[in-house]
Amino acid sequence: MSGRTRIGPAVFDWGTRTFVMGILNVTPDSFSGDGLLGPAGAATAGVPSLGGVAAAVAQARAMVADGADLLDIGGESTRPGHAPVDEDEELRRVIPVVRAVREALPATPLTIDTTKPVIATAALDAGADAINDIWGVGPDPALSRLAGDREVPIILMHNRAEPRYTDLVSEVLGDLRRAVDRALAAGVSESNILVDPGIGFGKTADQNLELLRRLHELRALSRPILLGTSRKSTLGKVLDMPPSERLEATLATTALGIAAGVDIVRVHDVAANVRAARMADAIVRGTWHEAEA
Repeated sequence: MSGRTRIGPAVFDWGTRTFVMGILNVTPDSFSGDGLLGPAGAATAGVPSLGGVAAAVAQARAMVADGADLLDIGGESTRPGHAPVDEDEELRRVIPVVRAVREALPATPLTIDTTKPVIATAALDAGADAINDIWGVGPDPALSRLAGDREVPIILMHNRAEPRYTDLVSEVLGDLRRAVDRALAAGVSESNILVDPGIGFGKTADQNLELLRRLHELRALSRPILLGTSRKSTLGKVLDMPPSERLEATLATTALGIAAGVDIVRVHDVAANVRAARMADAIVRGTWHEAEA
């Protein structure tokens, strides 16, 4: 993928290297166990306390120091069986964190991970630079209209309510192609549209593995590709490991994803994935050359 996209304070030149997105979960029930509203930092009704906001800022700073190019902030878990979060609670969770992280890290692009236009609007007002829509292939173009109106990038992720497919990859491609067309019709510029195959969303473990095997076929969409496999349940099923022990599996998907042509990897463990990405880029993209003596 070539071309460029401005995400807030930074310009991303696609194809030059792989970019790393750090995950900030402002939730009490993240599948990966990294939610910033766990018992130590939680306040009443799931609202981040001052300590919780400070913890989010500290985590954000650490991720950027480890090499994260951008950060994704979300306030509602997407794990299977998660408790739905209403708009008021999600606003209370994420907006103080978005505002504080923006103030602390003005040069770092921030994305808001939500399915709700009210949350996305408030997050953009608080300093977020782009929208990460995990139902980007859904029929409601409200988030795409918002992205078009605000002239910000949007990540359109593949998802389905049930993992039922006749031809997995062709259907994922078709769903994403239609989502891109809806976003364009809603006023989003082509350079502001990214796609995500949605590993772990509306797919069985076998289907996730097939999609990862055939990830290179997403290049047909001619859009930057974001890959989110970090600590996902498919990795745990293959290795029979809990989320806290899935780093090596995540690194394998990062390297193989880069070989397939992905542009961004969305991860919990930034430092290790940055190193894996740099090594993979040196091989796949030829980004490293030995200095002459």
